[in-house]
Amino acid sequence: MSAEPAAPSSGAATVAVRADIARARRIVVKVGSSSVSGDAAHQIEPLVDALAGAHARGAEVVLVSSGAIATGMPHLRLDSRPADLATQQAAAAVGQNLLIYRYQQSLRRHAIVAGQVLLTAGDMADATPRSNAQRAMGRLLELGILPIVNENDTVATQEIRFGDNDRLAALVSELVGADVLVLLSDVDALYTRPPHEPGAVRIDDVPHGDDLAGVTFGDAGAAGVGTGGAGTKVAAARYAAAAGTPVLVTSTANVAAALAGAEVGTFFSAAPGA
Repeated sequence: MSAEPAAPSSGAATVAVRADIARARRIVVKVGSSSVSGDAAHQIEPLVDALAGAHARGAEVVLVSSGAIATGMPHLRLDSRPADLATQQAAAAVGQNLLIYRYQQSLRRHAIVAGQVLLTAGDMADATPRSNAQRAMGRLLELGILPIVNENDTVATQEIRFGDNDRLAALVSELVGADVLVLLSDVDALYTRPPHEPGAVRIDDVPHGDDLAGVTFGDAGAAGVGTGGAGTKVAAARYAAAAGTPVLVTSTANVAAALAGAEVGTFFSAAPGA
């Protein structure tokens, strides 16, 4: 995909190692459905607290949040993620409203206002809507608003879907010229094989160009409400790193430590000179 120049961050700080994240000026954080919906909805408040902490030190923060379909499912009396597109769209229409409300209720404690940005893959591939999204998010950040981005599930069809919000987060990072992308899930880092399997070893750092030979990735988590797994995170991290944005993959429980530059998660170094 050809990309127009990314919007510059305000006084961008180069993030070369984890510790530099504490000084990053523009941050994109992505959180998955299994971390903010159902029994895990209580994680919204500590997530917001961590984002607000970065905001308070002067960083510009964009949140890419999954969870609309999962949040809407109970209100449609659905016990599992619907397989048909129309019901997915109906669940998303109900759930997106509730999800943003929960975020805004929590953000109000920090006097931060959220701005909702819904995108499709077509928006990011076409120059005109892509430019419009870039301009709108740049202005939201200038105004001190915290953009909350999600796929526009209510109108997206199978042919124009991102498929998972890890990919969307990588594209948004490129779009806004982020200093770092933080991908959150319910696993604390990447492992050489699914972490519940014997012999799984945590991967601390991934230098640019490392093909992770011999690493086996599992599918989406056991909650069954998301569409991404470790493989989608690696693909998104590689895309962002190649475009010049380093990536940290860790758990939602570790988000405050991650944004403080602590030694958590798996760090993907950006391409030199990108």
